[in-house]
Amino acid sequence: MKIVILHTADALDPRDPVLDQLDGALREAGHATAFVALGASVSEVVRALEAEAAELVVNVAESFDGRSALESNVAGLLNLLGLRYTGSSPAGLLMAGDKSLTKKLLGFHGIQSPAFTTMWRGAVDWSGELQFPLIVKPPQEDASIGITSASVVHDLKELFGRMDALQTEFRSPVLVEQYIEGREFYVGVLGNVDAMALPIIELDFTGFPDDRPRIASWDAKWEEAGAEYKGTRSVFAEGLDEALALRMQQVAVDAFHALRLRDYARIDLRVTDAGEIYVIEVNPNCYLEREAEFARSAAKAGTEYPALVSRIVELASARYAR
Repeated sequence: MKIVILHTADALDPRDPVLDQLDGALREAGHATAFVALGASVSEVVRALEAEAAELVVNVAESFDGRSALESNVAGLLNLLGLRYTGSSPAGLLMAGDKSLTKKLLGFHGIQSPAFTTMWRGAVDWSGELQFPLIVKPPQEDASIGITSASVVHDLKELFGRMDALQTEFRSPVLVEQYIEGREFYVGVLGNVDAMALPIIELDFTGFPDDRPRIASWDAKWEEAGAEYKGTRSVFAEGLDEALALRMQQVAVDAFHALRLRDYARIDLRVTDAGEIYVIEVNPNCYLEREAEFARSAAKAGTEYPALVSRIVELASARYAR
């Protein structure tokens, strides 16, 4: 097939190898490929997509014009142009992209997530029963944008200060949720009607600074020279009770279906010492770099990177064939 890889403009940063990896895997499978970058001009994107006449778009765009909240609009544009594409629909991206909406939908389906409140300039959209410590987040950002060690608060002064900082920076509501003490896990989900959970990866905080809350902050994910980044590592989970591991994988698949996601996603969980499982984030169209958690889990399950990319293409193609 002729396949276009649609990506955000900054994704051509030479430090991010995922585009070349996708291109290589697609070409190895016999496809012709091209790249289209999402700039600030919708008309230019439309012209570029129409010029390529792609039979399928591999959609790895995570934002538009630097705004994560517009990710669902990219899939909507592909729909309007009548293009076939990999990954979740506008509805799935919208539901998973708004963390407060995600939590409401999960609750409707009986899937546990931390109790929460959403607030905007003093107005309360929703409020559950909360106790300190709490964690304060921007609800429509991903990649841990806006999350630092100061995001976990222990009293009203810290809470109000953090809420004010986020509302000033992002000019959007804030999500305040119960901070869950426990182990953090990532569960990849691959498929559609027959979606399956991949082997579980744990975010190991063994080397994390003792004076900071154990959360996947921006620094822990991206600041390679910092103590939080150096203090975490993603490892395949060990020492898990088999029944608990199966429950975690089922929760991940249930969350995938509850939000009507497609093809592939990663579900982030927190598990307490008592074995309570909480969904803390749902990531549709998750990062497809070869050494990232999703691809590593697929490889452990027997699907190496080229086969994983081909499987995602097959899943998308089969949806349109139906």
